[in-house]
Amino acid sequence: MPKRQYQSKFCRLCQDKVVRVDYKDEKRLARFVTEQGKMVPRRVTGTCGRHQRQLAEAIKRARFMGLLPYVGRHHRHG
Repeated sequence: MPKRQYQSKFCRLCQDKVVRVDYKDEKRLARFVTEQGKMVPRRVTGTCGRHQRQLAEAIKRARFMGLLPYVGRHHRHG
């Protein structure tokens, strides 16, 4: 069975020349969060290590400030 060849992933944040990920940029952060509210791992998104750490910190801050939900819509009670 031949090996599958995957297209190499690239860091979209490096490509956009983002120096620092801002927790107030909800639209950008929402691309890295699933519908359930989980952070998408680096192996899926293709972000570099530096930006993944910044993303994790920004998502956590945005959640704390109420800009992003901790859980998705269908997981909420009430």
